[in-house]
Amino acid sequence: MLFIGLSLTTGLIVLAAMLPISHCSHWIVRGLDFPRFQLAVIGAATAVICILGLDFSQPQSWLLVLLNMAATLYQLWWIAPYTPCWPKQVKRTAPHSKHALVRILSSNVLMPNKNADALIDIIKARNPDIVVTLESNQWWEDQIKTIEAQYPHTIKCPKENLYGMHVYSKHALHDGSVKYLIDDDIPSIEASITLANNRSVRLHFLHPTPPSPTESETSQDRDSELILVAKKLANFQDPVIVTGDLNDVAWSKTTRLFRHQSGLKDPRIGRGMFNTFHAGYWFLRWPLDHLFHSDHFQLKTMARIKLKGSDHFALFTELSLANDSNKTTTDTQPDALSDDEKSLMRQRKQEQQAKATNNHNG
Repeated sequence: MLFIGLSLTTGLIVLAAMLPISHCSHWIVRGLDFPRFQLAVIGAATAVICILGLDFSQPQSWLLVLLNMAATLYQLWWIAPYTPCWPKQVKRTAPHSKHALVRILSSNVLMPNKNADALIDIIKARNPDIVVTLESNQWWEDQIKTIEAQYPHTIKCPKENLYGMHVYSKHALHDGSVKYLIDDDIPSIEASITLANNRSVRLHFLHPTPPSPTESETSQDRDSELILVAKKLANFQDPVIVTGDLNDVAWSKTTRLFRHQSGLKDPRIGRGMFNTFHAGYWFLRWPLDHLFHSDHFQLKTMARIKLKGSDHFALFTELSLANDSNKTTTDTQPDALSDDEKSLMRQRKQEQQAKATNNHNG
């Protein structure tokens, strides 16, 4: 019975590792991108149980151990860049640096959450330059209106569908606008600010739909939105920051494609996962809230912050921008795309074009 149970468990572990290799966008397949660390732990534990409990005079026992170890190592390969063992992609700001700073607090507040005072307390404690709230509706807008004395520049898009978005800034927001890139009910926000050293920074705030049985059957809308933004930023020369709840993990193929095509950097690489969801379950957490930036920046601070009542941690990031901001400030260059990833990019672009054509004809 033990062998049968371990055989079934091993089959599921291997299947969970293999399915995301496909380009299938169904939520069941793409959902397996998320718990790679948890699946690695399960694979390693199963391998240990096999070693302790099976008869190794039988070759089948060796096979089960090897399959679990292979699946575990494969899962760890994906998440390894988001550990301190990996080279840092973004340099740390030198102590006593005179570079201009920009501090951003991004928080998925969870729309039904009624703990607005907790968010206000975080804003007072961290003193960010820019606050972006996700899942914020009219109630949230009314509750945190008091921060507008310190954050007079705003772009507001309250919604009751869990995709509302608000931006509050100490800096004037130039060319600010609400965009509906893929879906008429799913907004994103774009704007520019000017820092103390007179450098302009372009900001993009995103919250695409996740692949899930309750939101979207496939990841096509999410992937298409990320590709659209990446294409727009591919040849952008000025400093850029993209942040928000992307409903995708940092190590997925889609996020990797986004970074590669946009040229943006991830300050978490070589530092940690900064898992922001689910705040209520320590054993089921992965990085859904992101901040990417162009190579004009260096990192001073990055931290998760517990927000009472929300299922997400808030993400606080402090970046520095040199006056001579045309130079590369990263420690490593982006990895080249594999043929498989290039194929995925072409497929997602075709799906995006097909949807745009269907919407136009409709």
